Amino acid sequence: MQEPAITTDLIEAHGLKPDEYELILEIIGREPTFTELGIFSAMWNEHCSYKSSKKWLRTLPTDGPQVICGPGENAGIVDIGDGDAVVFKMESHNHPSYIEPYQGAATGVGGILRDVFTMGARPIAAMNSLSFGETSHHKTRQLVNGVVEGVGGYGNCFGVPTVGGEVRFHPAYNGNCLVNAFAAGIAKSDAIFYSAASGIGMPVVYLGAKTGRDGVGGATMASAEFDDTIEEKRPTVQVGDPFTEKRLMEATLELMQTGAVISIQDMGAAGLTCSAVEMGDKGKLGVKLNLEDVPQREDNMTAYEMMLSESQERMLMVLNPELEAEARAVFEKWDLDFAIVGETLAEDRFLILHNGEVKADLPLSPLSGRAPEYDRPWIPTPEAEELADVPQIDPIDGLKGLISSPNYAGKQWVYEQYDTMVMADSARLPGQGAGIIRVHGTDKKLAFTSDVTPRYVKANPIEGGKQAVAEAYRNLTAVGATPLASTDNLNFGNPEKPEIMGQFVGAIKGIGEAVAALNMPIVSGNVSLYNETDGSGILPTPTIGAVGLIAADEEPINDLARDGHVALVIGETTGHLGQSALLAEVFNREEGDAPAVDLDAEKRNGDFVRANRDWIKVCTDLSDGGLALAAFEMAEAAGVGVQLDSDDTAFLFGEDQGRYLVACNFDQAEALMINAGQAGVTITSVGKFTGDMVWMGNSSASLEELSQQFRSAFADAVA
Repeated sequence: MQEPAITTDLIEAHGLKPDEYELILEIIGREPTFTELGIFSAMWNEHCSYKSSKKWLRTLPTDGPQVICGPGENAGIVDIGDGDAVVFKMESHNHPSYIEPYQGAATGVGGILRDVFTMGARPIAAMNSLSFGETSHHKTRQLVNGVVEGVGGYGNCFGVPTVGGEVRFHPAYNGNCLVNAFAAGIAKSDAIFYSAASGIGMPVVYLGAKTGRDGVGGATMASAEFDDTIEEKRPTVQVGDPFTEKRLMEATLELMQTGAVISIQDMGAAGLTCSAVEMGDKGKLGVKLNLEDVPQREDNMTAYEMMLSESQERMLMVLNPELEAEARAVFEKWDLDFAIVGETLAEDRFLILHNGEVKADLPLSPLSGRAPEYDRPWIPTPEAEELADVPQIDPIDGLKGLISSPNYAGKQWVYEQYDTMVMADSARLPGQGAGIIRVHGTDKKLAFTSDVTPRYVKANPIEGGKQAVAEAYRNLTAVGATPLASTDNLNFGNPEKPEIMGQFVGAIKGIGEAVAALNMPIVSGNVSLYNETDGSGILPTPTIGAVGLIAADEEPINDLARDGHVALVIGETTGHLGQSALLAEVFNREEGDAPAVDLDAEKRNGDFVRANRDWIKVCTDLSDGGLALAAFEMAEAAGVGVQLDSDDTAFLFGEDQGRYLVACNFDQAEALMINAGQAGVTITSVGKFTGDMVWMGNSSASLEELSQQFRSAFADAVA
């Protein structure tokens, strides 16, 4: 088949700028072939090369005594003691999910699970963070239903519990939804598998499902804005098969026991190209591939299509040739393809042959190491204007305004579509804060959360970035877990706009300060840029996924409020209403500054909660909706009423940071008060749990009536 001539239009269609193409000519000393152009396009797009973000990502704290492996591998790895490690990462599948919601979300889940088991870990938990446009937008219902079905369809069939997540709605996501998928697994810390190839002349083996034409050019599509040609992009979305992935996981973990694996890499973005280049580059080796040996499910596939296909459920590995028979037997047993498709080379070379014809012959290391790196111009986000007065309102009316919004209503409609109990180690259901999973065969537990408040980040990227980490820290602390480490999923608009790049830089600064202060290093992550349609960008959404440990000799804080429990707030309340949920949902105003995050107070208050877990029956962090929403949610989950002493709007709905709501018996409350005084921690009695009504000052409503509103509003808006 005749390859097309390289034209200016073709270069532009591959997402390459003129100066980037000039750099390619300089590196290879000639015009690239069509396949070579595709390979450079795949390796140098934003999604794979991080060319706009690398400079700033390097500033993030990634080390700590608990960190076994930081960013740069398939996933991050953290020590949890006794020779066990938790392997975890979060990644976006935003563009594909907007084009084809079911498959986009499903393959996002599949890809993140592969990142985990590629390293030798058995997945134990999944989460997702979803952002959609306003519910009245013509696409929102279709997107919500498709994405939730896709997440559940893949995760449930694969057999991993979904333990938490978040769903938000805002007009800024009308043209570009966000689907961020998280997965975590458990591995033995002395049996972790990495992707760096080693040894010359070693067989390169293709594992898993066959290659088709789905997803060709997916990584390049994910590195561009949307416009009115969006429907033409549908073929760039991959198609997932969770049952094949389940077999692939079992086969891979079994294969790892044989000693045959020298290195292994998931085929994710840019498929065969990216996996082969990354393995070779990390091992400082070249790679030769014979594409006629690649298992194919479609006829007459070209070298270009095979190199750029993002067909799912595939891996690439470097094999110990002495154990080929054992390795092949494992994959044949699981009815999966096992094909030697190439070998490692001593020289720095990426050689692609198809039926004996050279389709690409490139120096390998520049594909990864010489990708353009930009120091994009940026301008700081202007300081937010001072918040105009917020009138006092009837607190029950304010609460109803929040719980009837799909942003703050109960999310049962979402998580009841997910299998949350598969594997039988889930210790806490979604909807109550951080998820908890027992580490099988031990008395340890892991807690998981994902958090970000995009409107804070837009108003003040530095404080908003800090707050995303701080809220994750509090959510883990509230269940009694010691925060260990975090993963970031940085979703922003077009980085070529200085104001968007300024949001990115500010958020990174805030995240970096917070993870350092709270000892939660970033061990893995993902950057998703160009989340725009027709020039209109999303809210800056740097999602933080975090993991905490509840040691074998510790009990989680995992009870329900009871009649007679005292309600206490740990932390200082000043009544900050800028950028608050009340302001947005009830007054339809997005004004003022984000709340300030005092990292010393966050650490002090968090340490206090964990140190005093024996006195605390129930705990939740105070975030969106402040004390009013947190107290209602705690009461609603337990089916018991609550009386809050104040009816002051700022006191009830303010979103000051560093705070927790605690419920406990009277004598335990006394002990907490004494201990707080000694620790220099602010603690305030704010009411009690009792009866079957919700009281705030002199305003009241029946818990049953409010509960019905809370549990039905989400489905009413999107189902």
